[in-house]
Amino acid sequence: MNDEMKYALLVELTSRLEADLLESYLEANDIDTELFQESVGQNAFPVTMDLLGHVQVFVPKKKLKQAMKLLENFST
Repeated sequence: MNDEMKYALLVELTSRLEADLLESYLEANDIDTELFQESVGQNAFPVTMDLLGHVQVFVPKKKLKQAMKLLENFST
């Protein structure tokens, strides 16, 4: 049985808004995404949430190269 993860980390961002935009961009290009956010006080301080954590964007390993090319276009 293969327990290897099916998703790979594409990028880690400091803004949830940027992560949401990237997620929409990737999904529009037929790449599923999974977001994982580490934050402290997310519920207590929703306005400053972006300052308190990082958002990791994961994509399927089989589409990682395609996602990396799209990320280059997204960043410029």
